[in-house]
Amino acid sequence: MTSLQIYDVLGKEVTTLVNEYQKPGIYSTEFRAQSSELSSGIYFYKLQAGEFSQTKKLLLMK
Repeated sequence: MTSLQIYDVLGKEVTTLVNEYQKPGIYSTEFRAQSSELSSGIYFYKLQAGEFSQTKKLLLMK
């Protein structure tokens, strides 16, 4: 199972971009923040694929 989620600085999940089974390979997805009600600021994204998990910082500037 592969999932890609966006969280605010308080740890609240803002949106889920990917939540499905994917075969090994290279994938891309688009995050359209301008169409959402998110304000400029710092967010975090968490990528999980199998036993792999990584969280990184994301700076949103509108």
